[in-house]
Amino acid sequence: MTTPPSDPPATRTETATFGGGCFWCIEGVFRELRGVTEVVSGYAGGEAPDPTYEQVCNGTTGHAEVCRIEYDPDRITFTELLEVFFTVHDPTTLNRQGADVGTQYRSIIFFHNDRQKAVVEKTIRQLDDAGAWPNPIVTLVEPAGKFYAAEDYHQDYYRRNGQQPYCVAVIRPKMEKLRQVFPEKLRQAEP
Repeated sequence: MTTPPSDPPATRTETATFGGGCFWCIEGVFRELRGVTEVVSGYAGGEAPDPTYEQVCNGTTGHAEVCRIEYDPDRITFTELLEVFFTVHDPTTLNRQGADVGTQYRSIIFFHNDRQKAVVEKTIRQLDDAGAWPNPIVTLVEPAGKFYAAEDYHQDYYRRNGQQPYCVAVIRPKMEKLRQVFPEKLRQAEP
């Protein structure tokens, strides 16, 4: 009697949720990282159920533009994700990233467990103590709550619209910084 072949072991994934200005920027960057299995742009941290992009943009729902990142912790760690997050956006500007102004663009990390919370708080302390930025980090750290996926046209935005002026002026420099600072973390660097 032969034994049927078994399925390959399932990949264990964890979730991180980051907001650092426009979600198109965060999504574009994190899609490039090895070990990241999915990135979904969306909204979190607000009060209104099922918010739309227009509602979030007007700043009245309390939501931030965020990305929910699914990743394989055996290939990239939460700490490595934080290193990238704190490098590709300015965590010292309150409710602002460049020309994007409002609470929907706040720097925020929604932690999914106590371990993530501790790692985030330790990382922020270390970066502030080291003077990594000229001003103190103002990134908010809050428990993850309800996440709402953004409309389909926001998903994978940079890849589909990379030649649009916003993408060229705002997202491309973040992508270039990612490639310069973290070449070993990129999908292309995988064996």
